[in-house]
Amino acid sequence: MSRRRKDIVRTLDFDDAVLAGQLFGPQNANLQLVSERAGVGIESRGGRLTLTAETEDRLDLAESVLTQLYGLLQQGRPVHPQDVDCACRMLARDPRTDLARVFRDSVYTASPKKTITPRTVTQRDYLTAIRENDLVLAIGPAGTGKTYLAVATAVAALTRREVKRIVLTRPAVEAGEKLGFLPGDMVEKVNPYLRPLYDALHDMLDFRKVQEMLDTGIIEVAPLAFMRGRTLNDAFVILDEAQNTTPEQMKMFLTRLGFGSRAVVTGDVTQIDLPAGSRSGLIQAAEILSAVTGIAFIRFNEDDVIRHPLVGRIVQAYDQHDQAEDKRRGGH
Repeated sequence: MSRRRKDIVRTLDFDDAVLAGQLFGPQNANLQLVSERAGVGIESRGGRLTLTAETEDRLDLAESVLTQLYGLLQQGRPVHPQDVDCACRMLARDPRTDLARVFRDSVYTASPKKTITPRTVTQRDYLTAIRENDLVLAIGPAGTGKTYLAVATAVAALTRREVKRIVLTRPAVEAGEKLGFLPGDMVEKVNPYLRPLYDALHDMLDFRKVQEMLDTGIIEVAPLAFMRGRTLNDAFVILDEAQNTTPEQMKMFLTRLGFGSRAVVTGDVTQIDLPAGSRSGLIQAAEILSAVTGIAFIRFNEDDVIRHPLVGRIVQAYDQHDQAEDKRRGGH
């Protein structure tokens, strides 16, 4: 962004050259992201940044993002491009947001270079709800971390021996739960429907460790139909894609919960694949259970969607293209 006469100028100084380099990102990629999101021009010289913008509000947003992220680096918490993007969105929505309170809530350390933490205020509230309640229903669009964070919390609970096993399940709607008609053995029949759950596990645990736990039953990944008639004790149970359960299936699942167990139910009520005329068990459960003690409801929205910054720019480009096309058609 070129500086114009009416632009307001502000400078920021970061004393630690190493931390400043981490904050700015490779080839100043993080600064470019802040520039785009906040609508400011940013020039760097050593550890000094010169910010230019048309309004004080834009400068305040950029300064808050950069200084708070620098504070996280000083505390030993790495900063990734996704963190920069999320920080910009959170502070744009609420300038009073304390990023340290959101990002420092570590869920699970998958490796020395990978610690899973919340990246939005709603994600932080979600994790708090899981810790404080035996049953949590998380409703919202894809990409908000509903399932991923639930699996991370389950793995952490298993590691701390708070539970003896993890049970991951989802309805196989496309097969109408009539898995016997599909080709192959049982594993081959259900794997296509459960693949996202396996992906989350493999992102947190070594492949061999996951396989060993699956073989010994410490982790079970199964279609919802397999839950009928069971009582799950000392388990962390996750029902994914719950919008595709029928009311009967939802009631069946919720009454499987045994002593020493916790359950998380996730779903997106805008993506229901049930046959026409069928009611979603997730929608009904949200109505029936809203006042029941020990159950928490967390609702995510589009602001909680976590995307690679490039994906965000791609979506924005397509939106602009669609708007231009709509105007063009309207002109004829």
